[in-house]
Amino acid sequence: MPNHFAPPRLSGRLIAVWRRNFLVWKKLALPSIVGNLADPVIYMLGLGYGLGMLVPEVEGVSYIAFLAGGTLCYSTMNAATFEALYSGFSRMHVQKTWEAIMNAPVALDDIVAAELVWAASKATLAGTAILGVIAAFGFAASPLALAAIPVVFLTGLCFAALGLIMTALAPSYDFFMYYFTLFITPMTMLSGVFFPQSQLPDAVLGVANQLPLAHAVALVRPLLLGQMPQQIGFHLAVLALITVLAFWLALALTRRRLLN
Repeated sequence: MPNHFAPPRLSGRLIAVWRRNFLVWKKLALPSIVGNLADPVIYMLGLGYGLGMLVPEVEGVSYIAFLAGGTLCYSTMNAATFEALYSGFSRMHVQKTWEAIMNAPVALDDIVAAELVWAASKATLAGTAILGVIAAFGFAASPLALAAIPVVFLTGLCFAALGLIMTALAPSYDFFMYYFTLFITPMTMLSGVFFPQSQLPDAVLGVANQLPLAHAVALVRPLLLGQMPQQIGFHLAVLALITVLAFWLALALTRRRLLN
């Protein structure tokens, strides 16, 4: 019986699979970027300028400047999650693209890894575009803001890996609503995107501090404000560890689904 939890066996062939996804996406690149850009920018400007007129400074900055870092992380999470779930599920289950690729000398491990990196790459493109908008409005004037881009990529990897777990388990697209309702939405509310985590009750704060989005926000928000984040190594290590473990589990579940 195959060991589905064997360590990933990767090769350079994953680059070809990544490139295949990129070439397909490139045909619809502009509407894709605009779609990923519009929603978070509307949230940032609408809430930032709307509620910002009613809310005093938050943690020493205007509310919209506070919101900018959270919005960048939130949009990165969404872009990576939607790609890993809906597009990944389409390629795996509906279109049977993964099975077709496996007829070539490409292993399933490389395909799943390519999906992971592609989802993170697409999220980074969206995040970089949003960072440009944030900078254009004057909320990322410090050169330190550029250091947010590798953090955005790592955040994309983390949420793509978590999304691929759901993709491996999903019987249909409807299954993903449970993931958004029970995990993504509550995490967004608890991770300091829209308000400081210090406002949370102590019992809830202990859980909220463990969420991957909270670690991303803790890194990105100070960088956009021209400050060095605290506990950089810890936050990066947590995001990297979640990425590795989630990818391993996603790969094991995908092996069980497609190779049995």
